[in-house]
Amino acid sequence: MISFLISLAALVAGYCLYGKLIERIYGPDSSKKTPAITKADGVDYVPMPAWKVFMIQFLNIAGTGPIFGAIMGAKFGPSCYLWIVLGSIFAGAVHDYMTGMLSIRHDGLGVPNIVGNYLGRHAKTVMLIFSMILLLLVGTVFVFSPALILGDIAGFMSTAKTSIMVWVLIIFAYYIIATMLPIDKLIGKVYPLFAFCLIFMAVALCVCLLIKWPAIPEFWDGLQNRGPSIGLDGQPIFPCLFITVACGAISGFHATQSPIMARCVQNEKMGRPIFYGAMITEGIVALIWAAVSSWFFFDGGMAASGASSGQAPEVVTSVSSAWLGMFGGILAIIGVVAAPITSGDTAFRSARLIVADFLNLEQKKISRRLIIAIPLFITASLLLWYNIADENGFNVIWRYFGLANQALAAMMLWTATAYFSKSGKGFRFLFTLIPAAFMTAVCITFLCVDQIGFRLPTAIIPWTGIGTFVISILIFYTCRCKHLYKKA
Repeated sequence: MISFLISLAALVAGYCLYGKLIERIYGPDSSKKTPAITKADGVDYVPMPAWKVFMIQFLNIAGTGPIFGAIMGAKFGPSCYLWIVLGSIFAGAVHDYMTGMLSIRHDGLGVPNIVGNYLGRHAKTVMLIFSMILLLLVGTVFVFSPALILGDIAGFMSTAKTSIMVWVLIIFAYYIIATMLPIDKLIGKVYPLFAFCLIFMAVALCVCLLIKWPAIPEFWDGLQNRGPSIGLDGQPIFPCLFITVACGAISGFHATQSPIMARCVQNEKMGRPIFYGAMITEGIVALIWAAVSSWFFFDGGMAASGASSGQAPEVVTSVSSAWLGMFGGILAIIGVVAAPITSGDTAFRSARLIVADFLNLEQKKISRRLIIAIPLFITASLLLWYNIADENGFNVIWRYFGLANQALAAMMLWTATAYFSKSGKGFRFLFTLIPAAFMTAVCITFLCVDQIGFRLPTAIIPWTGIGTFVISILIFYTCRCKHLYKKA
C-alpha cells in the first residue's frame, strides 16, 4: 500500500508541476478565439463550460480502458504502478494535451489533418487509414463487450447468442442516434453524469483500500512479472505491460477524442485542466484499480470472492459487490457497460468528423452526416458479425486494437515533436521526442515477439527495443538537420 500511496501522490504532483511546465512550453493564448466560437455550427462546434468539457473528455478517453487494462496489468506486479505513473505524466497527458491544443490552433481539425500539416501528405493518408481502422475496432469491441455482459445479466432469451444479438442491436441503434445528434443534445447532457459515477466508484474503492490496507506487493519486493500462475507465463514486462495498460498510461485512441472536445473549448488556457488533467484523472482511476486487482490476485481476494477466473469483468463485479455491496454492483454495471458504450459512440462520431475533414464536407446538414455515417456503420456491422460468429473473434480484434492503439500514440507524439522542431522553439521538442521514440520501440518490439506478429525469440527484446529507440532518434535528427539546412 505504501507503493500505491507514493504513486498516487506522484500523479497529483505530476499534474501540478510537469503539467504546468508543458503548458508553459506550448504557450496557450487566452486572447485567441477558439474554433468553438469562430466556427460554431450547433452540431459539432458548440461552446460548453470548462467543467462539462472536462467530464465529457474524461469519459470519452476512459471507457473501460483504465479499469480492464489496469486489472490485466496488475498481474505483472508493482511495475504496473510505475508505468501508470510515468506513462501518464510524461507520455499520455503530454500526448492528450498536445493533440487537443494543436486541434484548437488548427480550427478543430482531426488527427490525420494535424499529422499531415507537420509530417507531410503521405503521413496524412496513412494516419487517415490507421485512425479509421482503430476507431472502427473501438466501436466494434465497445458494442460487443457490453452486449456480452448485458446478455449474461438479462438471461431472458433462449440462447446466449440470441441474447447477445438483441443487446448488440439496441446498443448499435443508440450509437447511430448519438453519432448523428448535435454534441450538446445527448452527450453534453448525460455524459457528465456517467463520468461522475466512474470517478465516484474509483474514490469509493480508494477509501476501501485505505480502510482494509491489504498486503499487496510493493516496489521493494521486486518489479519482475508476478503473473505466470495467473495467465502471464512467457509475457515479458517489456513490451507486453506497455501494450496491456494503454488508456491508463498512454493511448492513441485519445488522439481521436481530444479534437472532439477541442471544438467545444472556449479558452486555450483551459487546455491543461481539460486535456492534461483528464489523462491524469484516468491514470488515478487506473492506479486504484491496479491496487484493488493486486489484492484480488495476490492477497487472497480471488479465493475469498469465489471467482472462478481472473478475467477483468469478473474482477470488477466481484470486487465491487464484495467491497461496496449492492450499490457497488450498480456502479460496476455503469463502469463496465455504460463507460464502453459512451466511448464507442464517440469513436463513431470521431470517425465521421475525420472523414468530413478529409473530404472537406460540412456537417451541419443531417443528410451530409448520413453520407459518411452509413458506410461506417455497415463496416462495423461486418466486424460485429465476425465477433459473434467466431468465439475467438473478440480476442483477435482486441489484440490488433492494442497494437494499433499504441502505434497511433507514437505517431501523434512524433507530430508534436515535429511541431516544436519546425516552430523554432529551441530544444522543447525533447519533451515529446523521448516518449515518441520509446513508444515506437514498444510497438516494434511487440510486433516482433507477439503472437499477432513475427513470434521471434524473446531474447531479441533488449536489442530490438534499444535499437529502435536509438535509430528513431537518429532518423529524427537527420530529418531535422535537412529541414534546418533548407530553411537556411
